[in-house]
Amino acid sequence: MSTTTPTKPSGVSRLMRPVNSIVERFIPSALVFAIVLTLVVAILALTLTDTTVTGVISGWGDGLSGLLAFMTQMALILLLGHTLANTRPVRKLLTRLGGVPRTTLQAYIFVFLVAALASLITWGLGLVVGVLLAKEIAAQGKEKALRLHFPMLVAAGYSGYVIWHMGYSGSGPLTAATEGSFIAEQLGRTIPITETTLTWWNLTAIVATIIVVGVALALVAPRAKDPIIELGFDARGTDDIAIDDEVVTPADRMDASRILTTLVGLGLLAYLVIHYVEGGSATLDIVNWTFLALIFLLVRNPFELVALVKNAASNVGEILLQFPLYAGIMGIMTTSGLITIFSDVAVSVATPATFGVLAFLAAGVVNFFVPSGGGQFAIQGPVMLDAAERIGVDPAVAIMAISYGDQWTNMIQPFWALPVLAIASLKMRDILGYTTVTLIASGIVFAATLLLVGAG
Repeated sequence: MSTTTPTKPSGVSRLMRPVNSIVERFIPSALVFAIVLTLVVAILALTLTDTTVTGVISGWGDGLSGLLAFMTQMALILLLGHTLANTRPVRKLLTRLGGVPRTTLQAYIFVFLVAALASLITWGLGLVVGVLLAKEIAAQGKEKALRLHFPMLVAAGYSGYVIWHMGYSGSGPLTAATEGSFIAEQLGRTIPITETTLTWWNLTAIVATIIVVGVALALVAPRAKDPIIELGFDARGTDDIAIDDEVVTPADRMDASRILTTLVGLGLLAYLVIHYVEGGSATLDIVNWTFLALIFLLVRNPFELVALVKNAASNVGEILLQFPLYAGIMGIMTTSGLITIFSDVAVSVATPATFGVLAFLAAGVVNFFVPSGGGQFAIQGPVMLDAAERIGVDPAVAIMAISYGDQWTNMIQPFWALPVLAIASLKMRDILGYTTVTLIASGIVFAATLLLVGAG
């Protein structure tokens, strides 16, 4: 990575300097947040309800296993999305896409657009595709003598993640659509994605967000004389995955054969076709089997699949560790009656017209403490759905409001940026100025959408 000689920091960098300092000095890891939040909820249960210490501990312990199925579904979405992004056909596609931009401004906007579309397919794919494409475009741009600011490219790729919860892998809408989920049990029915993800207002908000954020990024992109950080020629290939495909024994020949993986992929594809033809809807499981089918069809053999999964698994561990804590928090809130208390507060300050915006803003704040979309929905979903029912608001609005808030503050919450920054060899302060612009631009669209729905 090479750096031009800076004459002075850019306006965005100067503006975001205080935010950079706060993020780096005072925001701990997501695991610490989960532990602290557990203690806070336990104290609130003891002070605001008549629950005893024994009751809090019992509710917490009994709740730890309450989200095991949900935890597995969330982990699979990240694992499979990361694996899919690193298959050879996808990497070759990214190499071709890297040659599309002809100007610096085109490069920034193109990375954002591709990452946004990938995030709508699955958030795990969007995260990885954004940073890999940023590296590819930076490397090819160097060869074309384009003067590209690499942190801006990475920030543009990460900005595409701001719409993930509005797409095919949105954990909130999919949980509500899944039979037997904790949301379906609370509501007494499932809510199909036709009432959430596929509503006209959500689809319109997706397009509007892409346009508004794209324009905002174009406005703050470094100009010709601004100091920049460029990426070196060795960028490509630094994260190639080693694949042990030496064929020696008959067992090795089976591991090196494409026949078996293709058969599994075709079987999964046939199942998905039958599922949708017979009237089935998208659920968390169906989304995961879609990605799994694509992976089995795209990999060359079991050797490659095992190597890809091993590489992707390193990103899943922290999520698996946090989800039992989120489930324990949910157990305390349910057994102590905190859910009802929090719901009473929401009911007292919200109206049918303002509920969506207030739920969105609250979700944006909660996301700092519970950065996992699935974990946040497990904690905040029951509260907001109860409040929505009491006010007379469509539960779909509550679901999408939480979804919007979760994806919104990801732009300045470092948890999901960490794997992106690790691949790019950057720090949060390198991209935060640009992702904060994304936060502001997207927040305007999200709030306006929910106000429009509330007024209707």
